Amino acid sequence: MAATHGKSSVFQRLDQLNEFDREPVSSEKLCGGRYFAGSFAGEHVAATEFVIGATFVMWGASTYDVLVGLLLGNLLAILSWTLICTPIAVNTRLTLYWYLRKIGGPVMMVIYNVLNALLYCVLAGCMITVSASAVRIPFGIAPQTGWLPTDPWFVVVTIGVGAVVVLLAVLGFKRLAQFASLCSPWMLLMFVVGAMVTIKQLGFLGNLKSFWNFAELEIWTGIAPDPAKKIGFWHIASFAWICNLAMHVGLSDMALFRFAKRSWYGVYSSFGMLLGHYMAWICAGIMGAGAAKMLGKPLVALDSGQVAFTTLGISGALAVVVAGWTTANPTLYRAGLALQVVTPGWPRWLVTLVAGAVTTAVACFPFVFLRLLEFVGLYGLLLMPVGAIVVVEHWIFPRIGFNQFWSHRKGQVVNAPALVSWAVAVGLALLAWQMGWIHLFFLAAPVWVLTAVLYIALAAKAGAREAMEEVAAPVTPVLRAHRTIRTERVGRQRTPAYGTAFLAVASLVLIVFFAWCTYENYMILPDFQGHLLWLTMAYFVAAVLWVKARGKDVEIEEREANPTDAESDQLINELHEPAADIDRVAADSSAEPPADTPANDAGGDQAAES
Repeated sequence: MAATHGKSSVFQRLDQLNEFDREPVSSEKLCGGRYFAGSFAGEHVAATEFVIGATFVMWGASTYDVLVGLLLGNLLAILSWTLICTPIAVNTRLTLYWYLRKIGGPVMMVIYNVLNALLYCVLAGCMITVSASAVRIPFGIAPQTGWLPTDPWFVVVTIGVGAVVVLLAVLGFKRLAQFASLCSPWMLLMFVVGAMVTIKQLGFLGNLKSFWNFAELEIWTGIAPDPAKKIGFWHIASFAWICNLAMHVGLSDMALFRFAKRSWYGVYSSFGMLLGHYMAWICAGIMGAGAAKMLGKPLVALDSGQVAFTTLGISGALAVVVAGWTTANPTLYRAGLALQVVTPGWPRWLVTLVAGAVTTAVACFPFVFLRLLEFVGLYGLLLMPVGAIVVVEHWIFPRIGFNQFWSHRKGQVVNAPALVSWAVAVGLALLAWQMGWIHLFFLAAPVWVLTAVLYIALAAKAGAREAMEEVAAPVTPVLRAHRTIRTERVGRQRTPAYGTAFLAVASLVLIVFFAWCTYENYMILPDFQGHLLWLTMAYFVAAVLWVKARGKDVEIEEREANPTDAESDQLINELHEPAADIDRVAADSSAEPPADTPANDAGGDQAAES
């Protein structure tokens, strides 16, 4: 038994973290709404909110532009997830990367996945860089606001932060959701109380009714230091919609919503959009303006860590770190899924590890967040046309008499009409942007329509309307009879956790109370920052204890399609035996799978759930 411990056993257990990378998600692995609420709240209440919220201030947006424009744009994003992305994900139970193979062919899938993964790595690198901007503070490292790092120790800090992000991404979707669910309530509160205590430093003495007039004078003034960069209402609304364009209209979030039980679960994106991309962006703008005034420096000379540390002390710096982790984790997770196509035979954890190494290297260079808003717009523009092609093939073709998956059924290696439509639409969009004909933020809708029209016309000429033999849909979420998982709730083993739950909630309530005291001038800012630190520590200790005390369900893996009651009882007893060890489980699950099952599936589902 001792021989099974060690290196091989570790890799076997990692291989069991099956995330249905190349196959439909089976029904017993679907997730409830709380997973998506926690994932969106954690991912979109992020470190980059400090950057984006402050950028609106620097670009001269007015109060109306920010408060109303952000609301409109975020509502459009929620509708895009709910009406476009989630229904297709639930219908296919596949990632976009493997569904695209049936539509565009292997060549187009490789091109898209490599491009997607590279852009995801840059985006995740930005999150890691922002987190490192907070970790650098205790070490006395100067703010990194240039294109290249000016201190080698900043590189060391960034590598350390990146290692944590990569570890969490390797553990898979459910681990990410659990981590985000734990952090998201506290993170959102950091933005809210940060704005509360900072606005007093800007001189606000009125009430909520007078906030609008004060904000126009001190925060979102409508005056930009560089008039060429000034933005208005439609810029703000468009950016709020397109900042996640590749994920909703571009369908990249099929990777997450393929686990959804219902197609309307896209509404859970509101936990990210309304809390993160609305409330957090507004609060970050207030914090940025306040920190600049307190430090007597222009906002452009401050990084996110400095803004958060100035307003909230050590807890603020921690908030930037945690927010960066919870956003970089799912981003890197998606990059790992995308790279599966060019790494056949590699398990997902190994692909994610390699992508994480590249991401961490990119994060060492601060330039990745200096042009964040433009990068986000460009990122969506490059990938979104593929989503238009998938929507046309999935929904429009059956309604206009075209054959779904016609290129695949013809045996073509590449769907030329799809590839040409994508390239032409993106090429014309980049030309229009570089020539100054249309702003980058306004290109998404015309590019989507152009791609869809081009693909329908070119596919018609290429044979999509030709008569073909009726075939079964190539992607259906079927269960494998030889690996049926019969989930029996032997009983959710619970430990009384009311005390830890009360402590966690009480910590958050006290944070709000002390922030109100500071807002009303009953407490000075340094005292509030001190109270905030120990309350933050109390929250995380209580939250971790509460999660551990909740217990877990016991699942039984059927070794035959229809085991007898006696065999089921025997399996239950085996799972409850104290002597049962992971080596026996790993040995069982690493056995040779049936010929029609991917090798990396053996035992993976149960391991992923445990």
